[in-house]
Amino acid sequence: MVELLKAEAESPPLSEQGAVSESSSQAQLQRQLSQLRAENQKLRKINSALMERVESGVNQQEGAYGHFEHAVFLAEQVRERTHALNCALAEVKQSNQALKQASAEAGRAHRNLQEAIESISDAFVLYGRDRRLLLANSNFLKFWQASGVEIRPGVHIDEIMALAKSKRLIERYYSDGLAASGTPLGDGKVFRMRSGSWLQVSQRDTGDGGLVVLYKDITALIENERAVRERALAHKSKVLQHTLDNLSQSVVLVNQHNQLEAWNSHFCDLTGVDSDRLRPGDAFDRVMADTEVCALTPDARACLQHEQYLSDGRILEICSHALPSGGFVNTYTDISERSRAVAALAASERRIRLITDAVPALIAFVDRELTFTFTNRAYENWYGWGREEIFGRRLDEVVPEERLQQLLPFVRQALTGQRVSFEIDEQTHDGQSRHVIKSYVPQVDPQGEVHGFYVLVQDITEQRRNADALEQSHQNLEHRVEERTAELTAVNRRLVREIDERRQVEARLIEARREAEQANYSKTKFLAAASHDLLQPMNAGRLFAASLLEHPLGEKTRGLVQSLNYSLEDVESLLAALVDISKLDAGVVKPDITAFSANRLLANLANEFQTLAGQGALRFSWVPSSASIATDSQLLARILRNFLSNALRYTPEGRVTLGCRRQAGGLLIQVWDTGIGIAEDKLGEIFQEFNRVQQNNSAKDRGLGLGLAIVDKVSRILDHPVIVRSTPGKGSCFSVLVPYGAASPEPAGAFAAAQTPLQRLCNQRLEGSRVLVIDNEQSICEAMRLLLEGWGCRVTTALSYPDLCRQLAEKEGTFDLVVVDYHLDDQRTGLEAVRRMRTELAIDAPVLMITANYSNDLKQQVRALGYQLMNKPVRPARLKTTLEHLLQKGKDSDRHPGR
Repeated sequence: MVELLKAEAESPPLSEQGAVSESSSQAQLQRQLSQLRAENQKLRKINSALMERVESGVNQQEGAYGHFEHAVFLAEQVRERTHALNCALAEVKQSNQALKQASAEAGRAHRNLQEAIESISDAFVLYGRDRRLLLANSNFLKFWQASGVEIRPGVHIDEIMALAKSKRLIERYYSDGLAASGTPLGDGKVFRMRSGSWLQVSQRDTGDGGLVVLYKDITALIENERAVRERALAHKSKVLQHTLDNLSQSVVLVNQHNQLEAWNSHFCDLTGVDSDRLRPGDAFDRVMADTEVCALTPDARACLQHEQYLSDGRILEICSHALPSGGFVNTYTDISERSRAVAALAASERRIRLITDAVPALIAFVDRELTFTFTNRAYENWYGWGREEIFGRRLDEVVPEERLQQLLPFVRQALTGQRVSFEIDEQTHDGQSRHVIKSYVPQVDPQGEVHGFYVLVQDITEQRRNADALEQSHQNLEHRVEERTAELTAVNRRLVREIDERRQVEARLIEARREAEQANYSKTKFLAAASHDLLQPMNAGRLFAASLLEHPLGEKTRGLVQSLNYSLEDVESLLAALVDISKLDAGVVKPDITAFSANRLLANLANEFQTLAGQGALRFSWVPSSASIATDSQLLARILRNFLSNALRYTPEGRVTLGCRRQAGGLLIQVWDTGIGIAEDKLGEIFQEFNRVQQNNSAKDRGLGLGLAIVDKVSRILDHPVIVRSTPGKGSCFSVLVPYGAASPEPAGAFAAAQTPLQRLCNQRLEGSRVLVIDNEQSICEAMRLLLEGWGCRVTTALSYPDLCRQLAEKEGTFDLVVVDYHLDDQRTGLEAVRRMRTELAIDAPVLMITANYSNDLKQQVRALGYQLMNKPVRPARLKTTLEHLLQKGKDSDRHPGR
């Protein structure tokens, strides 16, 4: 089997889709087979424990023994099914040998495909339909190796991008295919790497849902474009300065740092600034501080215009316009006397020209009569027109007839107010053929009338060429892939025959698994039925034994009763543990997460276990906590009860402590003891089923080793980590980490009274209390009566609600507490009985509902009604604590009825 898995791992990813799915199915069947074997082993242990328990008993009932015999028969069936599974596994191994030969042939095809991909000059990557890496050439792998990262097949494309971010390899990403300078780079994604290089990434989906990605280094193209742009800017700077010097208007150009960039001589003459002292980089505010003219700076969103009257009688028009770079241009115009209007108009024209001529984009404006009224320098240079040649001429006069017919549909759309963009081939003035994107942007006044449209032209020739080259590369690659695919198809046909044979084997394995699961279900059903039948008499026996202990007895008689109580407790623990294990394995236990005070749970546990600790030579203490936690209170209590029970069982003398520690991840609830401890090499075994670490020959070690196995399963359901520390001979600490909740915390001293002697405190609070008990089992009613009367209560018992009504017809019926069983006769429930008591008899006392039903639905229903829920079998110590709590709650409600 190991050789088969290795052969499948080396097979080519493009052809192994069918083989991989079959390998996954085979691996899944092997895991299921291992799970069934583990379940069979577990069944043998449970059957052995049950048979040992039955055979050691003296007065066991014949019905339970019949169930045990049925369990043995089921175990024999499981062994037969296991033999059938082993035979099917042998057939699978024979099929795997044939599959290994097919995988070797597929490996050769994979190597041929790898060589074809390696011949590509760019970095090449092939991903599967799940976007995980299948193949990559050396150019792609060398790039990552240079960055100290090793990329292996199977890694997801998102993980590769995450590695690029974590290694800070990418400086910037251009999704629209434009470099930082605005130069078009193609239709793929462009990345600026921190190493200074540029990568263009193009991708294409394959026919089977995969993805092909090519990484092309375009650094040389970018650097060449940048050099051309810098030369163009230098040339434009010279042209700008020459233009400024020939302007009749005074102009000054200020950069984003408020420093002088350029000016003309008229600026010095008009403002009175000494031209010999001016230098580029001088602060504009400092230069203007020596003149009478104000230093006007523009608003970030609009052009500012200001008229200033000088002391010599001149009137200056000062205009300031923000530039896209962050600087601004100021113009100063002498608009004195009659030339004021003409000078202002000329200044406005020069400002517009200055700005648009500095823009590298091609811009023009055509009015509604299709006449050119504006063009910038870039537009004129592109088409080789002089400004005087094109200004005022119609579109049909400067554009050839054939080209005009292509443009007219888009022109008509623009004149209707629609923004239009389209691609077209054009020739420059020197005869070069270029591919451009033209945009017609209409100019619409507030009344909605179109006065013309702006023409914006963008050259995308280089991007188009790159796209064509990439398309050709894709076509060549597809041709090579088709050739390799044809070879792999032949291999796949041979694999299909093998798959059919393996499907037949799989069908036999699935049938065997179904029969084994049916046997496991029968085991679970048997345990549930057996435990439910025994819970009722077991519960009654425990209550009778507890009642006897409440009466004065001789020392010998008390010892016998105590031994009886211990035996019943052992059987009760065994049944409860078996039921819990069965339900946890079946997955029917679902947590009911609520937020509550940790102190209330700790106090209830302390009240319950103080009495048990007081029966021996142990000292029990607990530390209150004001924290709030969010979890299933009953499942968490089950974990802590197992911790405390083990601590009392394996601590002959000394101290047991229950407390909490606050941590960042939650509240750590701990149980410390000074008992016998556990060896370090045994800590991993204590959570296994039917495993008891024998540290001594203590007579208290009466369990089957299921308590901590239940703790392990419950903690996994709640997702609460369990931590164990122990030192042999010194003691142990069992901890569980519980998340914090949002409930209102109770003060730490709210349950401080629990540290007083429990027997005295509960007897004082229960003395004279009137308690109503409703249960359809006469023995449980009698046992409850004896136990509660031993605690000083006045008890009334009834087998049903009609029985209660008959009794109350003869005497007055007022009660402080109501204890009712959930399952009554004639398909009636305790909830129905309580509802009728409150509506028909006006009995509104606190209610304790007792049931063997552990479902979350019942728990939620009882909680919504405000009742207390207790599961069978009932522990007398816990029953006493719960009754005292309900009684105190009822008294508080009487004192504060508005709460």
